[in-house]
Amino acid sequence: MSEPDNHSPAPSGADSLEHSPGPEQQNLEGWISELASEKEIRQALEMAFDYRGDVTITRKSGDRLEGYVFDRRSGSTLADSFVRILPAGSGETVSISYADVAGLAFTGRDTAAGKSWEAWVKKYKEKRHPSSSTSE
Repeated sequence: MSEPDNHSPAPSGADSLEHSPGPEQQNLEGWISELASEKEIRQALEMAFDYRGDVTITRKSGDRLEGYVFDRRSGSTLADSFVRILPAGSGETVSISYADVAGLAFTGRDTAAGKSWEAWVKKYKEKRHPSSSTSE
């Protein structure tokens, strides 16, 4: 499976001594997964679950479903494994067997792209204690 580009420059010089590597953020927006093996299907659907935007799943019948993957159940076989999706513009949920997935594209905007844990904590502190955020 070809991996998406991450476009993260490697730290150099003094920066590399002062910063330890953290978890690498993958930029999946616009990426189309090649699902050739069981392992690739499982990996791609796991990435879809972690993605904070819509994906488009193409079924083996040719039907396409765009929406947000909110749950997945990994069984011992692809037929025993399911992904649950909230289709765009619908309040219903749809379960799709991993064995029925022919293609996967990360078509929606990743709503958390470019945001970090530190930025979230700072914003949270500002909401809780507006006067203390200016003195830090």
